[in-house]
Amino acid sequence: MRRSRSRKLFQPDGVSTDAQEVEPVLPSADGPAWAACPGHRAAPARPSRSQVRDMADERSSTSPLELFHSIAAQGERVRALKAGQASKDEVDSAVKLLMSLKMAYRAATGEDYKVDSPPGNLAPAGQSATEAEEDFVDPWTVQTSSAKGIDYDKLIVRFGSSKIDKELVNRIERATGQRPHRFLRRGIFFSHRDMNQVLDAYENRKPFYLYTGRGPSSEAMHLGHLIPFIFTKWLQDVFNVPLVIQMTDDEKYLWKDLTLDQAYGYAVENAKDIIACGFDINKTFIFSDLDYMGSSPGFYRNVVKIQKHVTFNQVKGIFGFTDSDSIGKISFPAIQAAPSFSNSFPQIFGDKTDVQCLIPCAIDQDPYFRMTRDVAPRIGYPKPALLHSTFFPALQGAQTKMSASDANSSIFLTDTAKQIRDKVNKHAFSGGRDTIEEHRQFGGNCDVDVSYMYLTFFLEDDDKLEQIRKDYTSGAMLTGELKKELVETLQPLVAEHQARRREVTDEMVREFMTPRKLFYDFQ
Repeated sequence: MRRSRSRKLFQPDGVSTDAQEVEPVLPSADGPAWAACPGHRAAPARPSRSQVRDMADERSSTSPLELFHSIAAQGERVRALKAGQASKDEVDSAVKLLMSLKMAYRAATGEDYKVDSPPGNLAPAGQSATEAEEDFVDPWTVQTSSAKGIDYDKLIVRFGSSKIDKELVNRIERATGQRPHRFLRRGIFFSHRDMNQVLDAYENRKPFYLYTGRGPSSEAMHLGHLIPFIFTKWLQDVFNVPLVIQMTDDEKYLWKDLTLDQAYGYAVENAKDIIACGFDINKTFIFSDLDYMGSSPGFYRNVVKIQKHVTFNQVKGIFGFTDSDSIGKISFPAIQAAPSFSNSFPQIFGDKTDVQCLIPCAIDQDPYFRMTRDVAPRIGYPKPALLHSTFFPALQGAQTKMSASDANSSIFLTDTAKQIRDKVNKHAFSGGRDTIEEHRQFGGNCDVDVSYMYLTFFLEDDDKLEQIRKDYTSGAMLTGELKKELVETLQPLVAEHQARRREVTDEMVREFMTPRKLFYDFQ
């Protein structure tokens, strides 16, 4: 999901961090992220020690300028509550939050907050202006200057998520009784929010469901688009849970030069590729926003609830929208958020509002769901949990995601065996040396070699992958030999996918996209 870049007034982590790490704080109707949450109740007191620690954590992912504006907005809110003769508890709660924001501002800048005196350093604390420009991640743009790609450890800190460590991977294995997927074993899915909470529920035989999606911007999908669906299918199989897949054809109409009919047509064609991944029709509902919004009052009601609790200033802070963006773009995040709540699908869950959602997605989609997690408690729903993946690199290197608009940056699911071989041989960025002699002496660099990166995604055999790494790093394996390994891995994978897709009929697509009851454990 991409659009033309708007000004980078805020980094995508401008919304408050959430979950257990830091309790979320939402904007007021007048101010940007970090302003007070209406109706928040707390005992009148100075901030607790835990709140002080939370504020210290928050400053690592919040710019001083955001804090400056948030303090101003919160001050206005305190004055409005006093003028409106609000209850003492409500006023005290708002004052408490204002004090906490000022403490976070002082910790981030080393100075006390002063009205009409914004800070000089606009980058998040602990991050130089140069570092701030190295990696940029939002739902439409991924940029890094490093040939190794995005620094995901820094991204975890900035986004306030949690690392998927060995202990969590082992717990998933114990809960499911299945060997962890290679994406988990190799750190391709590397970050999470509340996965332990999902496992707690599962182990107590409480239901949850999966939600992922696709922005259908073209008829053909590439290998990078398969990553969340490959992993989501594994999750569906091992947990035996229902799945909803959102096709955001409305989003693509708003952002791209497409007609409504084209956007919907791409959604149907992309659905065929998704179905070809092997999803269980009895547990999977695929829906087009353009279709489902008009036929599901429950879904639209949740969209409206979310819209009421997210301000224009907040979406500007999270997504970088400007005054020239259409109101359709500004309101779209609520539509991507709505599938996170079970009563958006009454045909599956009835009127249940307490079924937790687990969202496997690339890390660039996290800003949508940080917003969703902030709103959820205010409208009486559980926060969705998330599993974040790394980005699938372009053939030309890990600096950017693959692009459906550049045929040579990607291996498409429609490519022939010859096209796959030619693209890998001609365009896959190499970590090898300039000459065979140098390569034999010094070895290659797997950290930047795209062929090796692709093998980490698609080669199932861990032992073979490790042997390739050792051979290439030592110089025993040449770049041409590494590319040959990749070609021999990708050609059958793509051919098998094409064969499965040919078996997907229009009738099958209609069945997957028809609202209906699904079947799963713990109903």
